[in-house]
Amino acid sequence: MKRKIIIAVVSVFAVLALVAFGAGWYMLDYALAPAADAQDMAKRYNRMYAEYPYMRPWVDSLKSAKVLRDTFIIMPDGERHHAVYARNDSAAGRTAILVHGYKDSHIGMLPIAKVYADMGCNILLPDLHAHGLSDGGDIQMGWKDREDVIRWIGVADSLFAGEYGRPRIVLHGVSMGAATVMNVAGESLPASVKGFVEDCGYTSVWDEFSHQLGEQFGLPPFPVLYAASALCKLRYGWTFGEASPVSQLAKRDVPMLYIHGSSDDYVPSPMVFPLYNANPRYLPEGGVYRPYNDIWITAGSAHARSFHDYSDEYAERVGRFVDKVLR
Repeated sequence: MKRKIIIAVVSVFAVLALVAFGAGWYMLDYALAPAADAQDMAKRYNRMYAEYPYMRPWVDSLKSAKVLRDTFIIMPDGERHHAVYARNDSAAGRTAILVHGYKDSHIGMLPIAKVYADMGCNILLPDLHAHGLSDGGDIQMGWKDREDVIRWIGVADSLFAGEYGRPRIVLHGVSMGAATVMNVAGESLPASVKGFVEDCGYTSVWDEFSHQLGEQFGLPPFPVLYAASALCKLRYGWTFGEASPVSQLAKRDVPMLYIHGSSDDYVPSPMVFPLYNANPRYLPEGGVYRPYNDIWITAGSAHARSFHDYSDEYAERVGRFVDKVLR
């Protein structure tokens, strides 16, 4: 009898483990599969023009003048990654690298790119791994993407160098792009990088997926999220817990502007506060401590809608921050 009980208990646990890992496998494929229309640039341009009609003449003018250009680089694993860029001859090195969100592409960042172009900046807009025209079979949630963006920083250093020397760069990301630039901020970077803008980024992939698991499926983190994270490590080499912008921010003193909508329930608005508090707020300069981080909570804005809802104020606040860090 005792042996039968043990066998039954072991069998139950084995079945539960199989179910958990099966669900984890499904979750991983569901969350990290590229968008079906990832490379349909015409569709994405039309979507952007429908929301921001003023962008069509601006983009058309850049293209007709051959100012908006494509570039590709080969990553260490042999994949080809894509970006577009535009040089501003009066930029004097002021440069913005703009990083799009989950299942988006560089096209989704063009309205914000116009803000920087209007400020007189060079702009570089990469397509992240498995997005837009960049190779890849899995979304990296801003974690391994940080290594790719660091390579794009090197590209910007080459593209926009001039008689003034190396460019002065600010990185700006939205949603997963915001998580990406925060992950970049924790690394050792070239001196050309001067500041970061993060708009509605998450504290960690674990926290974001835990939230989505509850919101979309009504499930707790255990056991599915644990299984999915372990499988992610086996398949892609990283875990949900290590992919942590909040941990990256704690590593370095970096000038950062934090933006988040007060009605964001996709990346919950309260996530912005541990991010803001993780990054030391004051930088010693000539024996005097000056504040160099800022935070802006946009009233009533949903996820990634702060620019849409407050475009003029968004441009003004970003402009003030950029003037401070790129002076």
